[in-house]
Amino acid sequence: MPTPDPRAFVLFHGWRSSASRRVRLVLAEKGLAYESRLVDMLRGDQHSPEYLAMNPNGVVPTLLHGDRVLYESSVVAEYLDELYPEPPLMPADAYQRALLRNFVRWIDEACLPKLIVFNWSQSMQPSASQWSEAQLAERLARVPSAQRREAWTRVARKPYTDEEKAEAMQGLLQLPQRMEAMLGASLQGWLFGAGFSIGDIAATPFIMRISELKPGAIEALPRVADWWQRVRARPSFTAARIEPYAGSRAAEASAGG
Repeated sequence: MPTPDPRAFVLFHGWRSSASRRVRLVLAEKGLAYESRLVDMLRGDQHSPEYLAMNPNGVVPTLLHGDRVLYESSVVAEYLDELYPEPPLMPADAYQRALLRNFVRWIDEACLPKLIVFNWSQSMQPSASQWSEAQLAERLARVPSAQRREAWTRVARKPYTDEEKAEAMQGLLQLPQRMEAMLGASLQGWLFGAGFSIGDIAATPFIMRISELKPGAIEALPRVADWWQRVRARPSFTAARIEPYAGSRAAEASAGG
């Protein structure tokens, strides 16, 4: 199969989406330009037949590279790193790569559901709570994931309680606490050795939100606080538009996505 034109990247994404932020960070680290296609998730664009034909999971992001379709942020990140190996974003050591993949999977399985509690309460609930029963049923019928159907039902009809949000925050705080231990063990500045990696990128959107939702939580962990300062100083952080959630929401609304 011929190699696709490297200029032919099209990214379907959302500015506030944690997975989209990961992929934009990888693209920025690699210096790869892309055409931005914002997906209006409140409108349900990610569940349209056209979008589901590309990404059957009905989530963002989706990356088109020529005629190749890629989704799942961790898969997209490794694809880009293999195709464009400079600068490298995976450890050279096979065991460290395995540890990194387990770390990213843990974030997605243990932390992402906790983050959804806060993000969806802020961005989806105000509008979803106004839907009629028929509108909600129509939306749910197009959602391919049982977990996401439950999330949509919650924000539309049964908002998360303060107790649930407190429990979700405790779950989220496991991430910086685990990172503090990892950084102490490596003593090389980054989560998986001396180089900034996909592991650091995977954690970045979550640490960003924790710093907004619970001010002081990151600063209380000295190694993570130092790591966070260095992450934010990287040119890719600005290029990928890892902005405060409220600011990203305004930008997304003004762009129609």
